[in-house]
Formats: sequence, structure tokens, C-alpha cells
Amino acid sequence: MRKNGEKTQDARGAQRRGAGRPRGRVLSRQLILETGLRLIDERGEAGAGMRAIAQELGVRPSSLYNHVSGRDELIAGIRELISDRIDTSAFDAEPWHQALHDWAHAYRAAFAAHPPTITMFAVAPLEPGSRTALMYDRVCEALHGAGWPRERVLTIVVALESFILGSALDSSAADDMLDPGSRIDTPAFTAAYHERARLLAGTGERPADAAFQAGLAAMIAGLRAEFAALPRG
Repeated sequence: MRKNGEKTQDARGAQRRGAGRPRGRVLSRQLILETGLRLIDERGEAGAGMRAIAQELGVRPSSLYNHVSGRDELIAGIRELISDRIDTSAFDAEPWHQALHDWAHAYRAAFAAHPPTITMFAVAPLEPGSRTALMYDRVCEALHGAGWPRERVLTIVVALESFILGSALDSSAADDMLDPGSRIDTPAFTAAYHERARLLAGTGERPADAAFQAGLAAMIAGLRAEFAALPRG
């Protein structure tokens, strides 16, 4: 007979097991990565370490290492979570310039949903074996197959990517970030801002979206002109 308040052996075992199991869901690499991405969104990169993820999931940090080898694999995996959402299917059916347009929109949307990751991954090297490289391979393959010189395709991809990431970051800023108010010492800027505001008020388009559309159209138009001038034969 056990005394009042004394735990049975089964209860003590369940308590010990509970410390290594996540609340509600079975611990997996996918769950760890998704939790890490959510914590980056909420707290920034510094708030998404292995200990923080373990605490969020209600497990010991050592439990995570059965699924993720460490910080480097964690960050690489989170990058894959985002890049997996970038649709490249347009390169299977559309002309290269339309496919680039669609890819740019998908790329921007994927990163705009997670602004704190933009500066992280804009400068982070790809990890060996990263699935993100498969996305780059698909775009490079399509551009070369369309007739772009192989030595040119990656420069095109990086040029577009730099613009896309900057635009994704811009989309997280306030729409009135550049508002000059009623300043009279910057007449051209002040007039341009308020004229744009009037135009966009009629369309419902955000300034960041309008700027992205204009910039992307200009880049693709420039690339099409360059492509048309390439030597053939």
C-alpha cells in the first residue's frame, strides 16, 4: 500500500518520459525546423537556438540532436523550409522571361512571410547537400536551355535574387516609411510621394508591391533586350 502523495512507479516513469517528449506532437526533424522558423519570426535569429526550441517543445535539448546535428544543420534546414515553398514549375512550361517573372513573385512571397530570415540567408553560404541548391539548378538549367550562355546564367539569378530579397524586406516596412509630410525644401520628392499616394489609393496596391512590379518589369525587359542581342549560331 502506498502512502498519500506517494507516486506509483508507473507515474514516476511517465513523468521521466514526459521530459523527453514534445507536447502534443511526435518529435521530428520537420517539427524542430518549423518551430525554429516560428521562433525566428517571433524573436529573431538569436531567439531560435537549440535550447530555445527544446524549451518551446517541452523536451530536453539532447533530444533534438537525434534529429538535427547542431546549429548549422538547423539553419540550413530552415532555409530549405522556405526555399521549398518557391515554385519553379513555370520553368517547365513558360518562356524563360515569364518563368523568371513567376519565380520572382514566388520567391518574394516566401521570404516576405518571414522577414527576419531575409538578412540571415542573404549572406549565408549554402550547406553541402542543401535542397535549396536544387532550386538554383532548375533555374540555371532552364535559362541555359532557353539559349543563355552558361557563364551568364548564375549572374542573372543572383542579380534577380538580390532585387527580390530587398523587395521582400521592403514589403515588411510601413507603407508611409518615406512620407515627407508637407516639407517645402524637397519639392520634387514631396510631390512625387503624394502623387504616388493618390495613384495607389485608387488601385489599393501597396507602395512596396508597386515598386516590386516596376523593378521586376524593368529587369526582365533589360534581360530580354540582352537576350535578343546574343550572337546565334
